[in-house]
Amino acid sequence: MLSDPMTLYKLMNLYMLKQVNFPLANSQLTDFFLVHEYATYFTLQQALNELAESGLISVHSSHSTTRYEITREGEDTLDFFGKNIPPAIIDDMNRYLKENRFRMRDEAGVITDFYKSTNQDYIVHCELREGKTTILDLSLSVPDKKQAEAMCNQWKEKSPEIYSFIVRTLMGSE
Repeated sequence: MLSDPMTLYKLMNLYMLKQVNFPLANSQLTDFFLVHEYATYFTLQQALNELAESGLISVHSSHSTTRYEITREGEDTLDFFGKNIPPAIIDDMNRYLKENRFRMRDEAGVITDFYKSTNQDYIVHCELREGKTTILDLSLSVPDKKQAEAMCNQWKEKSPEIYSFIVRTLMGSE
């Protein structure tokens, strides 16, 4: 049994990240920890930052989302110390992942970001992923930040129909 709660929170994060084949968003991990009252928001953020600093997880940030993936070193650490996670907590994590897997996968598969280009317009970058495979990667130039933000917000809702339209059009079905 672990005497340090922070070590347990870190192992719990590693366990959850290893159980899925896609990055988990900060909001998804936070939801689990807060709903089950395992840790406060700030304690969870500290655990995630320490895991990233030690190279046990990788962090991918965009303008609106931070996602985490377990690294090889994180998997090795979990393999060695994971047996210290109490079975009741493992049951809670497994149940949460099972009940939310499809929603979490869908959320993780829609990625948007934007940045200012050298000629002072904004580049909007939109992606659709299945697991770790990118199935659509689209970058568009827009004149201002407001339009870039609007496009990012619309991508989250409209990406399935945009993807379908592109595929149908390129296949000659349109």
